[in-house]
Amino acid sequence: MPLADLPQVAAEHFELPDPSKLRAAQPATHAPRILLLYGSLRARSFSRLLVEESARLLQAMGAETRVFNPSGLPLPDDAPEVHPKVAELRELSAWAEGMVWCSPERHGAMTGIMKAQIDWIPLALGAVRPTQGKTLALMQVCGGSQSFNAVNQMRILGRWMRMLTIPNQSSIAKAFQEFDEHDRLKPSAYHDRVVDVLEELMKFTLLTRDVSPYLVDRYSERKESAQQLMQRVNQRAI
Repeated sequence: MPLADLPQVAAEHFELPDPSKLRAAQPATHAPRILLLYGSLRARSFSRLLVEESARLLQAMGAETRVFNPSGLPLPDDAPEVHPKVAELRELSAWAEGMVWCSPERHGAMTGIMKAQIDWIPLALGAVRPTQGKTLALMQVCGGSQSFNAVNQMRILGRWMRMLTIPNQSSIAKAFQEFDEHDRLKPSAYHDRVVDVLEELMKFTLLTRDVSPYLVDRYSERKESAQQLMQRVNQRAI
């Protein structure tokens, strides 16, 4: 359809999708960088144990991993952004090319600890969105029967953070039965699903990390000037 028939479209900012831009001219050769977050501070936290097991698996698949310990992270807006734990989390978010979020289900939802970590990751730093275009895998641990409330909520948040949230996910029922005396995940269908999820995360990260800026490039944002964008994302009040 010719643009003459679309007078509402700003022609100078309208682009046809270009398949050549979906192939990196010089693909990155470093190990995929994956940040893992968990949502419990219990001494024997099953979300932490699952994240630690996931980190081992990711390393075996060729990734470089970092696990953020949320102990000491203040509530959102209850401390300045220069707080050491806040700064650490934000630096790791900028470093990562993909993430794993793992939360227990508490009262039918993700934990406040999990949500606080996500809330401290800014939607924008200046005109840059630290999570935009990065991959995300979701997991949860359950105290009782299998549920998907936490992963479903986190999937909404991943979309809100403009992340490429992979289709597969993991939910481990009665997690207290699934880890041995050495805090390792026992062989089971749950373990196999975790491997599936992480394998898929690695594939999506390798597929998209070199071209993620193009994947999330938007007509509306090309149309908006950089100065207007800075003013909008840095506004002090809504």
